[in-house]
Amino acid sequence: MGSWNYRVFWDEALNQAKTELGEHEYAMWFNIEYVSSTESSIVVQVPSSFYRDQLVRQYQNYLESKIHELSGKAIKVEYLVVKPNMAPSTATHPAPSQAVQAKDEGQEGLGQRRPSLAPREKGKHPQLRTDYTFENFVIGDNNGFAANAALAISKNPGTSYNPFLIYGGVGLGKTHLMQSIGNRVWTEQAKPKVICITAEEFTNEFIQSIHDKTTQNFKNKYRYVDVLLIDDIHFLQNKLGSQEELFHTFNALYDANKQMVFTCDRPVSELKNLSDRLRSRFERGLNVDLQPPNFETRCAILKKKVEASLVAVDQEVVEIIAKNISTNVRDLEAALTKLVAYSQLVHKDITREIAQNQLKDVFSQSKHGNVTIDNILRVVADHFKLSYSDLKGKKRTKNIAGPRQIAMYIAREITEYSTTELGFEFGGRDHTTVMHACQKIEERLKLDPNLESSIQGLIRAVKDISSKV
Repeated sequence: MGSWNYRVFWDEALNQAKTELGEHEYAMWFNIEYVSSTESSIVVQVPSSFYRDQLVRQYQNYLESKIHELSGKAIKVEYLVVKPNMAPSTATHPAPSQAVQAKDEGQEGLGQRRPSLAPREKGKHPQLRTDYTFENFVIGDNNGFAANAALAISKNPGTSYNPFLIYGGVGLGKTHLMQSIGNRVWTEQAKPKVICITAEEFTNEFIQSIHDKTTQNFKNKYRYVDVLLIDDIHFLQNKLGSQEELFHTFNALYDANKQMVFTCDRPVSELKNLSDRLRSRFERGLNVDLQPPNFETRCAILKKKVEASLVAVDQEVVEIIAKNISTNVRDLEAALTKLVAYSQLVHKDITREIAQNQLKDVFSQSKHGNVTIDNILRVVADHFKLSYSDLKGKKRTKNIAGPRQIAMYIAREITEYSTTELGFEFGGRDHTTVMHACQKIEERLKLDPNLESSIQGLIRAVKDISSKV
């Protein structure tokens, strides 16, 4: 029988597999190409020996049964391994007996997409922002170590600094840096499998897979990738099922030398209700923190944004913004965006006066936007001649408990932290402890007018320190 007839059977078998197995599973394992036929076999092309092993183990019988139903003949499926960097002439055609002997050939090409015999331009990755690249990331003293580590990882993913965990406050560039790795790998590597999601999306998808009874598809999707990027892993606190699944996914990828990158809003050691074994996995590789940018870096960030906006902004205006907004990159961008929009809508150049007038509310908020629990603790500790660790510690003596309650009350008044978050910041206490402390101080304020004056003085001191950061 001619090979063209076998191609018809193969294509129809794949069409049915796509319907029966679902989009995710099909996309993971059936990016394989028909090559040729013999009288009793169909030869298809796969990107690696590992990929071939998985097909033989999971789908060989399924495919051959499908083809038998369609053709009425017993036709075997054989595999031709063509690595992405191999020319077609160097590929070998293994005998059927060789198809199951792949363990000694390594796991190169793990989870890769269909190989191409000729280079072709890639499209945009569906989960990565095109503007989150190393070229758009401004490096300063606050993030130089993290940026250089990320760049090294993007050149040789899975070989060192694995896993890579970036932690820090809101708007400091954690997601940008993580996605820069993904974009660089996606652009420069030969058809890698890159997944970029948030921890919340991972959790929701895991729950859905349990509901739909498709957990094996879920496992296949995440355990056979080249680069796994997960944002905001602090969301996994208290999510025991998701933690368990990520633990096994982590082990599978780590053993296969596949790169993992995570972001978090705090050091992993400070996460609550996270299993010890998953915590140890996160801490196994390189953990780096991002700090708020200094004045020079803030100016550099704004200048790069100005160039992209194509709107003329004087250096003096850039410096005014950088001087008055020291919280994070996101706030800097928001301020500049407002000025650019004003300039375009009213057709006026951005002057010093316009900047100060349009951003006066932003500048006022930013003065207090740098308020941190650390600042509050240090100011209160100095005032009461205590140590920082006393206020965060477990001691409940009267000379410590009272100032601690005042610190909690101030934090609740001038920050946007929830009682749960404040409990965590104050030495891992329960949120009810914070609520009780605030109630106690409110009761004392009704009876002691001097306390009101003292607390307002402490608040002013905290804001003064925060505005100088």
